[in-house]
Amino acid sequence: MEREKIIVVDFGSQYTHLIARRIRELKVYSEIKHPEDFENMDLKEDVKGIILSGGPRSVYEKEAPKISGRAIAKVIEKGIPILGICYGHQLIAHLLNGIVKKEDKGEYGISELTLIRNDVIFDGTPKRQRVWMSHKDQVVKLPKKFITLASTSYSKIAAYRSNDGLIYGLQFHPEVKHTRYGKKILRNFIYKICKCKRKWKLSEIIKLKIKEIRDRVGNEKVIMAVSGGVDSVTAAYIIKLAINDRLHIIHVNTGLMREGESEKVVEFLRKMKFKNVHYVDAGNLFLKRLRHVKDPEEKRRIIARTFIEVFEEKARELEEQIGEIKFLGQGTIYPDRIESGRASRLADRIKSHHNVVLPEGMKLQLIEPIADFYKDEVRRLALKLGLPKELIVRHPFPGPGLAIRIVGEVTEEKLRIIRKASMIVEEEMERSGLYKKVWQAFPVLLPIKTVGVMGDQRTYQYLIALRIVKSEDGMTADFVKMPWKTLERISARIVNEVDGVNRVVYDITNKPPATIEYE
Repeated sequence: MEREKIIVVDFGSQYTHLIARRIRELKVYSEIKHPEDFENMDLKEDVKGIILSGGPRSVYEKEAPKISGRAIAKVIEKGIPILGICYGHQLIAHLLNGIVKKEDKGEYGISELTLIRNDVIFDGTPKRQRVWMSHKDQVVKLPKKFITLASTSYSKIAAYRSNDGLIYGLQFHPEVKHTRYGKKILRNFIYKICKCKRKWKLSEIIKLKIKEIRDRVGNEKVIMAVSGGVDSVTAAYIIKLAINDRLHIIHVNTGLMREGESEKVVEFLRKMKFKNVHYVDAGNLFLKRLRHVKDPEEKRRIIARTFIEVFEEKARELEEQIGEIKFLGQGTIYPDRIESGRASRLADRIKSHHNVVLPEGMKLQLIEPIADFYKDEVRRLALKLGLPKELIVRHPFPGPGLAIRIVGEVTEEKLRIIRKASMIVEEEMERSGLYKKVWQAFPVLLPIKTVGVMGDQRTYQYLIALRIVKSEDGMTADFVKMPWKTLERISARIVNEVDGVNRVVYDITNKPPATIEYE
């Protein structure tokens, strides 16, 4: 018998991988399947449960993703428990002849759930509890042999189960942290209803990834894009474990890095015993192509296209020396894929990501060892691999670099300003002991100038916005209520030490509605 697993069927929710991640946190293996793949899947003994994800569509839409009643019947026949979440909750009711109704208004955000009946899925949770809702349709009539378990003031059937205890539906999202007892509810489903044991370990994930890469790459060579952050270095290290010295690391200095960063990255990689480290200085090329470009999506596309061009040129150079190279390694993580719309065939795109949305005709095949993981999971993987702690605790840095921390056109003058301001922010966060306690802290150069007074003279200079947030995985984030003294020191230093800036403001917007980065 193979390892126990929970199958998550993806109907386009941006939280699908968060469900899978929560299951892994409970030390149970999970796999994500698209509806069409699940439809004809061979349900072996190792499948202990099925979770149908949420999604942005209505069950009555012609193009909405669905599975058939036959697929549900096959699961029921095997005696495998099913849990529907949001859209999945509605789809189960719809397929089994219940009624789903499209209402005039939706239920979004925090709602109070009231338990109507005691049930194992709510064991250890109170009669009234906060849950996260995000829907407009709702189940208004249950299929035969189903009972209601909980309701809200808006959704009378906010949770249900079949009489035999094999099928459950939740209108709310237990996978998000805003649902107070969500993890407990998932734990009850996984352990008490699906009867899973806690056997899945991070070390197994590493072994699986190494085997996948080894099998796919064979005796070929890989070029790996390494920026120096925890994502790219962890991905590179996993590839190295799979193929040893057939990995060729390339660090591209895009000219959009922080002060002295490229030189430090190359030195760091060599200390980590990566044998083949190649440095490419392409700063002038990137800056030239970004000239006069203001649109954030266009900036990302230009950087992505230029990045791949530089890689392919270097690949051709290397091929003359070492033979053909077929694979490109990347440190893409799951939040990048979600926001670029590549996480699911059904998801909408929020923004393009460097290393994610690639130009057509790219000649190298992608190897992305950590593309299914969130940032905190990558950090745990890095710890497990024994990578240096200084790398693991470092704040995330965007693939397009400082280009997306300069709102509007990127120029040499603006890069000078944002580099100096970035150094000050990091120094003051370290000095205050707050650096390791927050998710990210960085300045953003806004495309406006304001009037100020410096040395009894009128100034008309740039404005810097400070962005400091706390987060669990980058999918959502809250602004940090910073000590005033620390903010005051950062502001004073930026205004006094960075030529061209006379004003600093603090961003107090959460994600959502804002993203963490400005572009």
